[in-house]
Amino acid sequence: MAAAMDWLSWSLMLLSLACDSHAFYVPGVAPINFHQNDPVEIKAVKLTSSRTQLPYEYYSLPFCQPSKITYKAENLGEVLRGDRIVNTPFQVLMNSEKKCEVLCSQSNKPVTLTVEQSRLVAERITEDYYVHLIADNLPVATRLELYSSREGDDKKKEKDVQFEHGYRLGFTDVNKIYLHNHLSFILYYHREDLEEDQEHTYRVVRFEVIPQSIRLEDIKADEKSSCTLPEGTSSSPQEIDPTKENQLYFTYSVHWEESDIKWASRWDTYLTMSDVQIHWFSIINSVVVVFFLSGILSMIIIRTLRKDIANYNKEDDIEDTMEESGWKLVHGDVFRPPQYPMILSSLLGSGIQLFCMILIVIFVAMLGMLSPSSRGALMTTACFLFMFMGVFGGFSAGRLYRTLKGHRWKKGAFCTATLYPGVVFGICFVLNCFIWGKHSSGAVPFPTMVALLCMWFGISLPLVYLGYYFGFRKQPYDNPVRTNQIPRQIPEQRWYMNRFVGILMAGILPFGAMFIELFFIFSAIWENQFYYLFGFLFLVFIILVVSCSQISIVMVYFQLCAEDYRWWWRNFLVSGGSAFYVLVYAIFYFVNKLDIVEFIPSLLYFGYTALMVLSFWLLTGTIGFYAAYMFVRKIYAAVKID
Repeated sequence: MAAAMDWLSWSLMLLSLACDSHAFYVPGVAPINFHQNDPVEIKAVKLTSSRTQLPYEYYSLPFCQPSKITYKAENLGEVLRGDRIVNTPFQVLMNSEKKCEVLCSQSNKPVTLTVEQSRLVAERITEDYYVHLIADNLPVATRLELYSSREGDDKKKEKDVQFEHGYRLGFTDVNKIYLHNHLSFILYYHREDLEEDQEHTYRVVRFEVIPQSIRLEDIKADEKSSCTLPEGTSSSPQEIDPTKENQLYFTYSVHWEESDIKWASRWDTYLTMSDVQIHWFSIINSVVVVFFLSGILSMIIIRTLRKDIANYNKEDDIEDTMEESGWKLVHGDVFRPPQYPMILSSLLGSGIQLFCMILIVIFVAMLGMLSPSSRGALMTTACFLFMFMGVFGGFSAGRLYRTLKGHRWKKGAFCTATLYPGVVFGICFVLNCFIWGKHSSGAVPFPTMVALLCMWFGISLPLVYLGYYFGFRKQPYDNPVRTNQIPRQIPEQRWYMNRFVGILMAGILPFGAMFIELFFIFSAIWENQFYYLFGFLFLVFIILVVSCSQISIVMVYFQLCAEDYRWWWRNFLVSGGSAFYVLVYAIFYFVNKLDIVEFIPSLLYFGYTALMVLSFWLLTGTIGFYAAYMFVRKIYAAVKID
């Protein structure tokens, strides 16, 4: 379930902190000091592919194994991401070079892959799988050197260095499949400044690998597990034929280099993004445009409202003014409770729960406390916070339910605690069954699923009931006008007052505020990239809240002017209109950016996308609903009602 709950981490960041966000490090995490020839353990995390979206654990393939396999105890976030951190047989000593070492070689004999193992390795290579290793909690990266000429001058070429997370398992060439069976590890250390007569200590600050494919005949191995590699590019790659047994050596070399990079900044290499300037300019452009449009909308609506209220409050010519504008005409029906008040209040309660969780998670991440080095921390924090925010969701849902003349508070509390989480759990469970069928490490183990259910019914549900009880007991929202006993007839509406047209119109501005950031979020989720610009995300979230609120107010104003007082459900649906554009963008991203062709990866993508869209609709719909509710109460409190 590598992407299973990544959608929970959407939103927030301050511009002033954005410049330095990549230099933050997790407070409280102490560096490990190594002495000369101390062992530096190389661990494996998982195998990933953006083509299949199915992670696998390292030893699902026939790699060389140590004498005893030990798995690290994972946190909840790591389990949901599909991480299975395990030890490997690589022997690496601090600042100690190794020219060539053979893995799992017994009496100088090569490893033999059976037909079934060869077929599996070949299948993973054709699916573009990457192998992810870590040394001192630092992920391995493959250096990519790109050359670009300046202003048409071919002689002066700039070398642009980028890093790819992990290393490719192998490659294909002219319908033949080749395995990277030799790994050249390049580790960088920073020498710590010490007083005289003290032994030097070292800290690992970068972990690179150069994968190579070298056929069996070109590797000369001796009985001490040492080996000699061919010089230059004279060797041929190690082919894997899926129709027969294959013999090969797994080898590695270790090279150490001193670096000026300090331990606190060692993640900067991994978090360096291409097109950073484009990211900055796009976000700033989006901010300026959205604030400009929001300012214009605010001026128009405020000026129009002032004129309406001034005309309504004149004692003469009341009948004429009533014909000019229609929102005062529905004052006796505007606070009439809608259909299905329990479901509406439950969905809004879940929206408040999501809002509080996202706000806290991204604010904490912006401060550097949920760095990528704390593997799985973001998702673990999001899960627990969603559970504990149930008390706020229950309180808001209970108070609104009482305002809407509801009486069955126990049923309402149960609905709030189970409706949205139940849909999420149901979709995730179905997807998890397909992942189980593929034997992927992304499948959530049964004990973890039981633990999540216990958290849901043991923490979230009681907290929702607690909040709902106090919210229901609290004084309901004070509506400024009374509701008539007989509902007013609603006139025929114009075409542009159609609900779907409203969704299209209302979703443009909030989506425009965030669609640039959406690309980077999707890349992080679906292409195994690191996402760290939480400062930008915080800023985008604030703009999203402002734009959703303003659009919601404009839409409810137009609806009341058209003498349609059924605004409760409509406003909730229309305010979440940007979720429709997120769905359209997700389809565009799937078609143009991802190379997914199989059924199960496609099912996973659209299943998790459905959860994202649902959650985003709940979030934006809740923001818009409460903004519109405050607006409606305010304007009807400002006019004199006979």
